[in-house]
Amino acid sequence: MDPTRSPLARPFPDMPAIEGVTLRIARARYKDWDRADLTYVELAEGTSVAGVFTRSACPSTEVEMGREQVRAGAARALVVNAGNANAFTGHRGREAVEQIMAQVAAHLDCDPRQVFVSSTGVIGVPLPKDKARAGISAVVAAPPCSWEDAANTIATTDTFAKGATASAMVGAKRVELSAIVKGSGMIAPDMATMLGYIFTDAAIAPEFLQQLLSASNVQTFSCITVDSDTSTSDTVLAFATGKAGNTPLTSFEDVGADAFAAALHDVCRQLAHLVVRDGEGARKFIEIRVTGAASDDSAHTIGLSIANSPLVKTAIAGEDANWGRVVMAVGKAGEPADRDRLSIGFGGTWAAREGQPLADYDEAPVAAHLKGSEITVDVDLGIGSGKAVVWTCDLTHGYIDINADYRS
Repeated sequence: MDPTRSPLARPFPDMPAIEGVTLRIARARYKDWDRADLTYVELAEGTSVAGVFTRSACPSTEVEMGREQVRAGAARALVVNAGNANAFTGHRGREAVEQIMAQVAAHLDCDPRQVFVSSTGVIGVPLPKDKARAGISAVVAAPPCSWEDAANTIATTDTFAKGATASAMVGAKRVELSAIVKGSGMIAPDMATMLGYIFTDAAIAPEFLQQLLSASNVQTFSCITVDSDTSTSDTVLAFATGKAGNTPLTSFEDVGADAFAAALHDVCRQLAHLVVRDGEGARKFIEIRVTGAASDDSAHTIGLSIANSPLVKTAIAGEDANWGRVVMAVGKAGEPADRDRLSIGFGGTWAAREGQPLADYDEAPVAAHLKGSEITVDVDLGIGSGKAVVWTCDLTHGYIDINADYRS
């Protein structure tokens, strides 16, 4: 077993090619490393695009420009730079992005605003324009590559390549979805993934694609947390080439719209879980299920309070059934709660019900559950019908090891 690979890793799936999508990679050498770090995706004319982005008040230029670009709903290319976030870099960062857009647009003979750019890595270092220019020249001439190659190239501290796939029947046409994501740290629910890209051959109006992606984001990417820190660069983009030949989807009234929405949601959920499974230093994947809250939003907030608690996360890392820490996290969430109605459980075994420990509580099954790598925490507030599910990982010394010398 590779000691550098997360023990929660999943094998890279067998993902279908998407007609109208061509992947290429190259070495721009943004960092002193011996690996590809520039990804280029060429998209067929007529491709629709939608996106969700970080809510950080200090976003990168790529995020600011991407927000504007998705409003037009059209895309011809995607460029992803790894090793340099190009965030907090002022006018020099913007000039680098505009240079990349112009260079690719000239190659494709398209509007520069149809070229989407993402960057990830160290914050505060302007993207070197000379390396970007040479990298683009190399990548547009490179041979097509696989999904796994592209997934590895967009990564930074990730320990394994992450991909997901699904399909749906839209009328008489089968449509495919293939997606890649990178993310391992600086993950928190303000659209919580580092960088994710979803590609489909479905024909779908950009407005409807945006509606579906935004809805899925609420229940997937915005329900994960590794360390409570929100990135400057978080981006998920969905591209639809329309090459499947289905009647274009414009609303839920269209035949097959429900099936496509379910497939898109499935892909988003898979990607979100993969990011948590590669949480920096993670050894346990944790699902927190909150029920009986005053509202769904309240349940979501309480779930995140538990998921982001260092005390809860370290207790689970230590396989300690310390349910008192969960009570603490519920109490500090700032949401309606009643101590005398609160119930806490692990792995399907209740430790406390309605505000007090169970008289016949047997910690043995809980202790056995916590020794595994897949952990569930159940919290019932007992005051309403609100519910939510969030996902996180444990907090180990490995997180410190990775982040104490990240820039070097």
